[in-house]
Amino acid sequence: MQKPNILLIYTGGTIGMIKDADSGALKAFDFDNLLDKIPELRLLDCNIETKSFKSPIDSSNMNPEYWAVIAKIISNQYNTFDGFVVLHGSDTMSYSASALSFMLENLSKPVIFTGSQLPIGDLRTDAKENLITSIQMASLQNKGEPVIKEVCLYFEYKLYRGNRTTKINAEHFEAFDSLNYPHLAESGVHLNVNTEYLLKPNLGKELILRTAMDTNIGILKLFPGISKPIVEAVLRSQLIKGLIIETYGSGNATTESWFVDLLEEAINKGLHIVNVTQCAGGSVAMGQYETSSQLKRIGVISGKDITTEAAVAKLMYLLSKNLETKDFKTTFETPLRGEMT
Repeated sequence: MQKPNILLIYTGGTIGMIKDADSGALKAFDFDNLLDKIPELRLLDCNIETKSFKSPIDSSNMNPEYWAVIAKIISNQYNTFDGFVVLHGSDTMSYSASALSFMLENLSKPVIFTGSQLPIGDLRTDAKENLITSIQMASLQNKGEPVIKEVCLYFEYKLYRGNRTTKINAEHFEAFDSLNYPHLAESGVHLNVNTEYLLKPNLGKELILRTAMDTNIGILKLFPGISKPIVEAVLRSQLIKGLIIETYGSGNATTESWFVDLLEEAINKGLHIVNVTQCAGGSVAMGQYETSSQLKRIGVISGKDITTEAAVAKLMYLLSKNLETKDFKTTFETPLRGEMT
């Protein structure tokens, strides 16, 4: 059996920094000498090549242009490699993993995002485990085929579907969670893969690269006391084409007539409004309570159990397709990459 070929793509982030043992200063890690710095990688049953951004970026500066760069690298190298590991800053990793899941249509190989909370050269770093196990996960094969065939995120012993994740902690090693979907695999003494939860794409279809993303969107988080002028300013902006409203509980919002009227006016003018719960877990169920039935009546799109991060990526992706209003609503409410139940 031929060893799997894995491409490691370094975009930036804490995982790519190494601490000087003498001065304590952080400097960029040289991924060209990866095997020299982390000899444990030689124990993995795969061939590893690396590719780095010319100028590594902090993930706070991540945007759709960089998403397209990552997606194009994967597309261009798709037939050469059996799996891909993307090293990325943790702050916006869930957004990037969600975006790549939409950009890489008909993906049938693993694309695993990972990073770390501490630099790779730190004494107590989580970087080595995350990196080594991500490569191992991307190398898993069954009868010559990759076991994982989707965009994932690996962090602190667990592999998640990328577009189901949210960063939940800025300090703990367990920085991510997937509150509405089970984790796909877990690393312990053995790698345990929950095969029943993996995406099962149509292997007969060619990979299609979709890098067009429309960024003319916004997020409005509801809170008690939100004022009419603020909502009005957001909804009547001439630039905005799509809006995510983070509502209470299972999709509930104030029943004040001015609020509902403003939403209805905006929808009638062509604004796509998506209802996503501001709770960490759970699902929007419009019509379950009176406080959401009016949103359903006026045509607000149900985000169901999608995360805000995945909703952002999906909204940008679908807006670029210039769909009719009815088709847009139907398509958004339909799972495309396993991002919602």
